[in-house]
Amino acid sequence: MLAGTLVYVNAGTEISKIESLKGILSPGLLLSFSLLGVMPLISKWIVGYFRSRKHLKRFKKPSKFDYNMVVIGGGSAGLVSAYIASAVKAKVALIEKHKMGGDCLNTGCVPSKALIRSAKIFNYFRRANEFGLETVAPQLQFSKVMERVQRVIHEVEPHDSIERYTELGVECITGEAQILSPYEIQVNGKTITTKNIVVATGARPLVPKIPGLELVKPLTSDNIWNLREQPKQLVVLGGGPIGCELAQSFARLGTKVTLVEMANRIMVREDEDVSEVVAKSFSQEGLNILTSHKALRIENGQSGSRLICESSGKEVAIEFDQILLALGRKANVTGFGLEKLGVEISNRGTVVADEFLRTTNFPNIYVCGDVTGPYQFTHTAAHQAWYVAVNALFSPFKTFKVDYRVIPWCTFSDPEVARVGLNESEAKEKGIEHQVTKYGIEDLDRAIADSEAHGFVKVLTAPGSDKILGVTIVGHHAGDIIAEYVTAMKYGLGLNKILGTIHIYPTLSEANKYAAGVWKRKNAPQLALKILSRFHEWRRN
Repeated sequence: MLAGTLVYVNAGTEISKIESLKGILSPGLLLSFSLLGVMPLISKWIVGYFRSRKHLKRFKKPSKFDYNMVVIGGGSAGLVSAYIASAVKAKVALIEKHKMGGDCLNTGCVPSKALIRSAKIFNYFRRANEFGLETVAPQLQFSKVMERVQRVIHEVEPHDSIERYTELGVECITGEAQILSPYEIQVNGKTITTKNIVVATGARPLVPKIPGLELVKPLTSDNIWNLREQPKQLVVLGGGPIGCELAQSFARLGTKVTLVEMANRIMVREDEDVSEVVAKSFSQEGLNILTSHKALRIENGQSGSRLICESSGKEVAIEFDQILLALGRKANVTGFGLEKLGVEISNRGTVVADEFLRTTNFPNIYVCGDVTGPYQFTHTAAHQAWYVAVNALFSPFKTFKVDYRVIPWCTFSDPEVARVGLNESEAKEKGIEHQVTKYGIEDLDRAIADSEAHGFVKVLTAPGSDKILGVTIVGHHAGDIIAEYVTAMKYGLGLNKILGTIHIYPTLSEANKYAAGVWKRKNAPQLALKILSRFHEWRRN
């Protein structure tokens, strides 16, 4: 406060000395205004410094550390941060209490995509007539499908194994970590010291407090892969990405699936036209979608289990033999010492971090991945991990603010839904001016040849400009097609550049060029075209 007052008083004094236009450019006045500009930044740094030191001084700092960095958690975030640390020759330890690879490898991305693939192939058998083939009735052995899922996991496992990361220079420790202080971690009865701690403990499926849930053994994305007997009637609670992917897969494999969503549509983070396309596809495949249904309780009767929901003021009973909870994920923030240190936790239940991914009260404790968010994707966890490793190892000499400007993601339903940047709904909510360009993939030659002619590319641009604000793609292989737009947004390339790029014919990626062509036709320079028309008329005469 005193320093700020002095800066303002000094600026006022310098202004009072102005007697001519020449005085405006006096060194004293320029310095005063410079101080006014940087004072908030300096003040913020000073407050943060003393705040963190206040917390750190409670703990004895070792004269020498065993490690430059200790990482807790062997998922995507933890593995990448540990690898980067070892690559720059830091001494780093990685502690994992269960399986290397985290949720993505063992219970998330990898097994779900393996199941989706099996379900898609099974569905192609049913669609044989579309491809000029005789329809055949494939024999489904559900246990073999789930065994294939496990085989895929085992094939990918070496990529995230202890052996591999040991070869890369990371000391891998299997055990439960307990943070004793900002400098000390206990694991397997041994206390180790470290200059920096990286918390990458991930998240777990959210299990709501629904009366009667204790009467059944609910499935989650953690334990569904243990199934060997196919559910006859499956209720999926939650219409987000996980719920949609798994609901469609089980429906394609022959399970009677009911997807229950409390909101008025599925995939509420996406635009309404996206939800409509996906919901239509689901319905055509026999998947029962119940939106605006709130789960009230679970009952067990003579005929089996029932989920009781409320919709339009009435109770609706849905019978099931298995129920899958897909209502989001909860960050793992307890059980390893953060709460004892007093690390700040947000209202969302995640660890609060600054723009450098440091905890707010301990400058040497960093977080990355699902434990802090805001995005719960494997690729964003790896993205954050780079910043965490570099900032932890090179602070205060060099630090980087984490960059969230271009974050893509994809829901691997059929059709796939991929997005980067703003969508139409978000742009309207935030009051951001935009122009919408939409290209229907039903017109794309390769999509027609593949009998996958459905979906669209929707691009948001700044008015009067080809600057890309966001892209949503719905369709076959949307997650692959969108990569071009991710690169364009990352490096400031507009739709004119995409239009001027040669795309191989016939490919699905041509959809990007055609979308750019639609934009160009809508934004063609009318005056120039009139002049050209007159020019060509003159040449004809």
